[in-house]
Amino acid sequence: MAGNTFGQLFTVTTFGESHGPAIGCVVDGCPPGLPLSEADLQPDLDRRKPGTSRHVTQRQEEDRVEILSGVYEGYTTGTPIALLIRNVDARSKDYSNIAQTFRPGHADYTYLQKYGLRDPRGGGRSSVRWTAPMVGAAAIARKWLRATYGTEVRGCMSKLGPIDIPFVDWSHVPDNAFFSPNAQIVPQLETYMDQLRKAGDSVGAQVFVEASGVPVGWGEPVFDRLDADIAHAMMAINAVKAVEIGAGFASVTQRGTEHGDELTPEGFASNNAGGILGGIATGQPITVSIGIKPTSSIHSPKRSITVAGEPTVVQTTGRHDPCVGIRATPIAEAMLLLVLMDHALRHRAQCGDVVPPAPVITGQAARPLPRP
Repeated sequence: MAGNTFGQLFTVTTFGESHGPAIGCVVDGCPPGLPLSEADLQPDLDRRKPGTSRHVTQRQEEDRVEILSGVYEGYTTGTPIALLIRNVDARSKDYSNIAQTFRPGHADYTYLQKYGLRDPRGGGRSSVRWTAPMVGAAAIARKWLRATYGTEVRGCMSKLGPIDIPFVDWSHVPDNAFFSPNAQIVPQLETYMDQLRKAGDSVGAQVFVEASGVPVGWGEPVFDRLDADIAHAMMAINAVKAVEIGAGFASVTQRGTEHGDELTPEGFASNNAGGILGGIATGQPITVSIGIKPTSSIHSPKRSITVAGEPTVVQTTGRHDPCVGIRATPIAEAMLLLVLMDHALRHRAQCGDVVPPAPVITGQAARPLPRP
């Protein structure tokens, strides 16, 4: 009921606040016998952590993960895996000036109305800090899915504010701070962010994430459809305001003759469905795009009220991401991985002995969507 546990068979329960002593999670349902160490988890956490470039918050957190349980002599035991990440660079004094006010666009107002009190330090539980242990948990899922099914999940930024990022190649993504699949456009993105930061403002972004090697059949209709669970997971990420699967909103203007993915002996002719039909994976790549709103904590003054209901002006100080979307790519990957891991176990539990009555199409989409 409290809303801090994600998943059904592969579950992740998170804990901690932005400026508490630590954040972490308990992962339950991981199959035994998976070789696992902190070194398997740290690379994904390093991709998400703050302070990696001048374009993100300068809070310096190593996000060093510790495995406290569930692993013995280098292998998962099947028991709960506890992950801990200590906060070492919190500056709570930066938030003393907003303890009695509400930041427009932030969760300050709703948290106080719901619980009767709130932790104003860095947003407390509403901070993006809670995504760090989710990324760690998803690294476990990534290793198991890759070893068991050859499933791969990768993401990139497809739009920064008003700037579209034409897709060039996945190999460009690891080599820049924006997770851009287009190295040539990175100088333009840097100039735009420098101007935005000097103006004391923020901007949104669009992130694309793709899963390949997903076996046909995953998904639990009708209320636990694979695409429904993916949308649920993506909307749980801080600042996400829109989710598209496959053609998404472009399907509104498509005709049936264009949108329906034709089947051939060699595979599907297109992938407007985004790899999911009727809530069940088709075996094609699963494609998801998310829209992320501008950061609410900005240096520019905005009208608000105090906790007593009096008018005031809020000007947030401290260290913040001028675009939270810059660090969202590994988070979006993580949430997709967790959904796929959960559905993989659910499918094995219900249909592990079922032999498909018809040939399984193994071919991929012959033509890509007009985005990565």
